[in-house]
Amino acid sequence: HEIIVLNHSTKEYFQKTYGRETHYIPNGVNTANVCEPDLIRQKYGLEKDSYILYLGRIVPEKRCSLLCDAYQRVQTDKKLVIAGGSSDSQEYMDDLRARMAGNPNVIFTGFVEGKLKDELYSNAYLFVLPSDLEGMSLCLMEAMSYGNCVLCSDIEESANVIGEHGFRFRKGDEQSLAAEIEYALEHPNAVEVFKKMASEYICNRFQWDKVVAETLKLYTKTAD
Repeated sequence: HEIIVLNHSTKEYFQKTYGRETHYIPNGVNTANVCEPDLIRQKYGLEKDSYILYLGRIVPEKRCSLLCDAYQRVQTDKKLVIAGGSSDSQEYMDDLRARMAGNPNVIFTGFVEGKLKDELYSNAYLFVLPSDLEGMSLCLMEAMSYGNCVLCSDIEESANVIGEHGFRFRKGDEQSLAAEIEYALEHPNAVEVFKKMASEYICNRFQWDKVVAETLKLYTKTAD
């Protein structure tokens, strides 16, 4: 009876393509409990601010391969951590692992949850989401809720989430991504500013209580 969309570009698409009105109700996020590196130190030798993080599904549209290629252009002692499992995309995952097998600074953790996931979010120097396609990334929102400085592609669905509170690169452009990573590495003060603003910004803007209230209001209206 009604359609909920997560971003304005999808709302516009339904209107132009089908003449159909939709309801924009975004995802929500809660304030996170930041924790010290314990499990990640034991398992991967990671310390606070010692790595760049991608955390999410390992699928082609998320462009982890682009991130790996851009990372290899950059001179840094910080490791690259690719955290997450495949989703009907094991061949892509296997190919990515094989391509990066010669670089000991690239760590594939597989699927993570619980305290391990919390620690990875809590201690990254930079969180990168290089996607070509998104709805509204919960991983990006979660990363900010843990106080991460974020770098994402300039697609509307991600750019709308971070606003002016993070870095962006040109979608699909390896050189642009490498340049933004280098900038973040060379400007730790800017990274620290984004870290300090991230959690309050994202949690205030996308409160679950508001999201639930709007959703319930629409369901109640539809049921009447």
